[in-house]
Amino acid sequence: MATLKAKYPHEPTFLQAVEECAEALAPILEGTSAEADRNRRCFAAMVEPERLIQFRVSWRNAKGDLEHNRGWRVQFNSALGPYKGGLRFHPTVTADILKFLGFEQVFKNSLTGLAMGGGKGGSDFDPRGRTDAEVHSFCNAFMGELSRHIGPDTDVPAGDINVGGREIGYMFGAYKRIMNKDQSILTGKGLNWGGSLIRPEATGYGCVYFGQCAFKGERGLGMSGLKCVVSGSGNVAQYTVEKLIELGACPVSVSDSAGCLIKPSGLTTADLAVIIKAKTVDRIRLSAVKLAGAKYVAGSIWANLPAAVDAAYPSATQNEIDATAAKALVKAGCKGVFEGANMPCSREAVAVFKAGDVVYGPGKAANAGGVGVSGLEMAQNASRANWTREVVDVKLQEMMAGIYDAAVAHAPAKTGAVRDLEVGANRAGFLKVAAAMSDFGWI
Repeated sequence: MATLKAKYPHEPTFLQAVEECAEALAPILEGTSAEADRNRRCFAAMVEPERLIQFRVSWRNAKGDLEHNRGWRVQFNSALGPYKGGLRFHPTVTADILKFLGFEQVFKNSLTGLAMGGGKGGSDFDPRGRTDAEVHSFCNAFMGELSRHIGPDTDVPAGDINVGGREIGYMFGAYKRIMNKDQSILTGKGLNWGGSLIRPEATGYGCVYFGQCAFKGERGLGMSGLKCVVSGSGNVAQYTVEKLIELGACPVSVSDSAGCLIKPSGLTTADLAVIIKAKTVDRIRLSAVKLAGAKYVAGSIWANLPAAVDAAYPSATQNEIDATAAKALVKAGCKGVFEGANMPCSREAVAVFKAGDVVYGPGKAANAGGVGVSGLEMAQNASRANWTREVVDVKLQEMMAGIYDAAVAHAPAKTGAVRDLEVGANRAGFLKVAAAMSDFGWI
C-alpha cells in the first residue's frame, strides 16, 4: 500500500478500494508458503490495470460549436474473460473514479461465475440539460474513439450513471456504422435489438435476493415485515423498493442529493409509480407532497432515520454512509446492510457494522446482479436467443444465492453472531482470478 500510495497520491478513491480489499485478503497474502507467495504476486499485478486508455472526444453542440471532453476505458483484468463493466457520463468522472470501479468490477464479475473480466469507462460529459441531438453527437464521437478498443471477445461495456437506453442505442448504432458488424459489444440494449429482460431491474432485484439469502443464512430471518431504508431514486433504488414490496418487506424511503422521502408505514407499488413518473429534478420533494403519510426532509436519509430500522440498502453513491450514520443505524436496530451502490459505506462505517454484528453485504457481492444479467445478455446474443422473464429471473436468483454461498465458504471463522461476508466475498473473487493468472503464467 505504501508503494501504491506513493505512485498514485492523487487517486484517493482507488486507493481506498484497494486498501479495503487488501485488509480482507491479508490472511491469504501473509506467510511464507508457496500459495501465499503466489497470492502476493497476483495481488501486486491485479492492482495495476492491464490497460488505461484516455482520449479526447470532440463533438458539435446545438449551436454548431465544437466542444471537447475527456473519455476513458480502464481495462483492468481479463483473466476470466473479456473486460466487462459500465460506461459513466458525469462531470465527476476521473481516472481515479474509473480505476476504483474497474478494480471492484474484477471481483464482482468473478463472483458471478460467468466468463467476464473487469473494466470500466466513461467521460466527464454531462448529458443532463443537453438536447437529444447533442447527446447523439457526443455518443457518435465517443464511440468513434472507443470502437477501436472493444469487441465481443475483447471488451463489452454496459451502461452506468447517465448512460441508459438512449445512450446505449446511439453508441450501438455508431459502432454498427463504423465496424459494419452486428456484434454484442454493448449490454443494456433495447429489447427489440438484442437486450435482455430484467436487465434494468437486475442490480436492485439482485441486491434484495442477496439480502434475502444473507438474512436467512446469518439470522434465520425472512423478509416479511422488515423495515428497510433505501437511499437513491435511480434504477437501483427503484427496483430495490419494488422487489422488497414483492417479498413482503416494508421499504420506507427513497432519496436524492437534496433530501429524502420517508413513509413510515411503507411505500406501496402505487407510491413507487408516482415517484418514477415524476421525471423532474425535484421529483422526491414533489412526490412526497402527493403521497399520503409521506414526508420530505432536506438532507441525507442517514441523518434522518426512522426510529426502528431492520435493514439498509444504500443505493446512491460512494461513501454516503460514514461512521456517524453507521452508529445511528446500529442504534435503530439495523440487522443488515446491503450495498446497491459501489462502496457506499466508508471504511469506518463498515467497522461499526461488524462490531455491532450487522450482516454486511459489500457491493462487489450484493450489487453483482446487474453485471450478472449483462453476462446473461451476452449469452443470449451469442446464441441468437431470447429468454423469458421467468428464465432470467430464476438465473439471477441462483446467481445471487451462489455469490452468498461463495462468500460463506471463504469467510473466516465467526468471532461474533454473523459471518464476515466482506472478507469471504473478497477471497472468493480473488482466488478465482489468481488461479487463472497463475495457470496462464502471468505472475
